[in-house]
Amino acid sequence: MCYFCENNYMQFVNLHTHFYTNSDSILEIVNQYPNEFLEEIPLYSIGIHPWHIDDYRLNDDLKIVKEKLSLKECIALGECGLDKRIDKIYSAQIDVFESQLDLLHQISKPVILHCVASFDEVISCKKNSGLTSPFIIHGFSKNVQVARQLLHQDFYLSFGKYLLRNPELGEVFQQIPNEKIFLETDTIAESLEEVYTFAAKCKNISVDEMKEIVWNNYQTVFKQNK
Repeated sequence: MCYFCENNYMQFVNLHTHFYTNSDSILEIVNQYPNEFLEEIPLYSIGIHPWHIDDYRLNDDLKIVKEKLSLKECIALGECGLDKRIDKIYSAQIDVFESQLDLLHQISKPVILHCVASFDEVISCKKNSGLTSPFIIHGFSKNVQVARQLLHQDFYLSFGKYLLRNPELGEVFQQIPNEKIFLETDTIAESLEEVYTFAAKCKNISVDEMKEIVWNNYQTVFKQNK
């Protein structure tokens, strides 16, 4: 079970959210940034997002990420990654991303990834890192060919906003192996239950079955049943 669940029951899992709701029915992994850290969040990921790379505080941010990764409340690195559609020097993004991955050689935890037009590069960074940690692409929105490329490299895929917005993505989601699926809200107004309901419809299964699939994946990836 998770560190913070007193009762032995299966919760909805929100792989990536920016809003802490403190709901008893949801296990939510709240995204945290090193320069905007909130101590009251009980379960979180932390990382330097490529949008927020700041050379003036980079060393301090990396120190904070390293410090928080050592805590049990922090269960993943991220979101971090690469984005070709922003006004940040791409080589610098790669350096910062790889510096964060280097931290996982000291403590092994999963990676929650922001990836925009950079799938080949993220795959290359994963290979070069030599890490065996699970890598999860959050907010996946691409076609089945990209999905298969990532699955072949043992990535997990998390779906949320784009699954609700793009009917064609539902067909992609239907083809993803159940053992590689996560669901999330990120910053959308819709509830997590709405995401699960739509995802279950895509797979032609019940919401409870979808809930069990994601819960089991959470247990496998985050190893919190041990």
